[in-house]
Amino acid sequence: MASDDKPDESMDDGMADWAEALLEQKSAESGSGGASGGILAGDAPKPFSSNAGSGPDGTVNDINMVLDIPVQLSVELGRTKVPIKHILQLGQGSVVELDALAGEPMDVLVNGYLIAQGEVVVVNDKFGIRLTDVVTPSERLRRVSKS
Repeated sequence: MASDDKPDESMDDGMADWAEALLEQKSAESGSGGASGGILAGDAPKPFSSNAGSGPDGTVNDINMVLDIPVQLSVELGRTKVPIKHILQLGQGSVVELDALAGEPMDVLVNGYLIAQGEVVVVNDKFGIRLTDVVTPSERLRRVSKS
C-alpha cells in the first residue's frame, strides 16, 4: 500500500507547487496595485504620434532612417518565353534569342520596379550601365499603384 501512496503524494506535491506559484503571482499583482501596465493590465494602447519626427511644416526631417536599407538593383537585358522542353535541351554554346533589339536601352529595376533605362558600358573590366532615361518619381508611384 505504501507504493500506492507515493504517486498520490507526488501528485499532491506537484499541485501544491502550482497552487503556491499561483498564490505568489496573485499577491505580486495585488501588491503592485495592478500597475504593471501594458495591454494585459487593461491599459489602453498609446496612439502612434503622427507628428513624431516631423518639422513645423509637417515634412519628415529624418529620412536618414531609410537611406541605408538595402534594395536589389538589377539590369534586364531582355526576356523571352520558351517551352520547358527547350530549356531541358540547353547546353554549353546554346543561344537564347531575347525580345530586346541590339543597341536598345536596358531596363534598370529596383526590387522589380522599373526606375530607369540605360546602355551597357565597361568600367575597369566590369560591366556597368549608363543611365539614359530615369523614370520620374510620380510615374514610379503611378506604376506601383497599378500593380
